[in-house]
Amino acid sequence: MTAAIRWHSDHDAVDWDALTRDLAGDDFDNGRTPAQLALSFRNSFAAVYAAVDARTIGTARVLSDGVCNAYLVDLWTLSAYRRRGIARRMIDGLCERLDGQHLCLFTDDAPAFYAACGFAQRGVAFECVIGQWLQNSTR
Repeated sequence: MTAAIRWHSDHDAVDWDALTRDLAGDDFDNGRTPAQLALSFRNSFAAVYAAVDARTIGTARVLSDGVCNAYLVDLWTLSAYRRRGIARRMIDGLCERLDGQHLCLFTDDAPAFYAACGFAQRGVAFECVIGQWLQNSTR
């Protein structure tokens, strides 16, 4: 029997070292150290975690001005737990905090999933890195 999934927003309940290793093992690592990953989530407008026992198996967070614009980032479910509605539940939970706001995201990997969650493809994305990636005061 699989242990129950626990949903929470407690940053202190996350083992950031283990989560960083799991992200790397799941090919979802973007180079942040455990401290940078923790700071990213702590500095977000809202975040949600899915956990089984003490292991974090899902993450999602939103950056927002709290008025009209929000951005969904770091939506991840550990591969062994995918296709169980975990990511969808994390999105829904975050959206409850975004009434009246425009929620945007960027993906190369899962456009069909996001379309099924009610997102519509729109426009063209542009990006740039200021300076050198992850070389800043958080290092």
